[in-house]
Amino acid sequence: MLKEKPPLVGLKTMPTCRTCNQTYDESQFIGGIGPRHLICARCGVEAGLVEENETPQFFSDEVAKARISLFSKRYRLPMFTGAGWILFLTLGRGIELWSSIFLGALVVATLAAPVLHFLGSTRFNAELSKLSP
Repeated sequence: MLKEKPPLVGLKTMPTCRTCNQTYDESQFIGGIGPRHLICARCGVEAGLVEENETPQFFSDEVAKARISLFSKRYRLPMFTGAGWILFLTLGRGIELWSSIFLGALVVATLAAPVLHFLGSTRFNAELSKLSP
């Protein structure tokens, strides 16, 4: 009747932190047995099980905020261009003079966004490497 499927070979399950119940890659966990077993780096530092310098994968709040700021600066222009196209297609076509000016600005931004994204990739990678542990 119904056949049982064999388990998938090579498929790894990601462990879950015992404290915060979040699923992370194995590299995000502190090592050890006993109370340190299956505890992520963030919960380990907050609980006092390890020091910050013992967990190279731990991001402090300042580093996490700086990384979010860096990524938001990187993808700001494509997001605003996409939002501009949505506004133009829904609301902006009915205005006589402003619709053509808005369309011209969107075309320029659409053509400039990939070029600026490509030109800023080296600087972005350099700043990201400074913020990575």
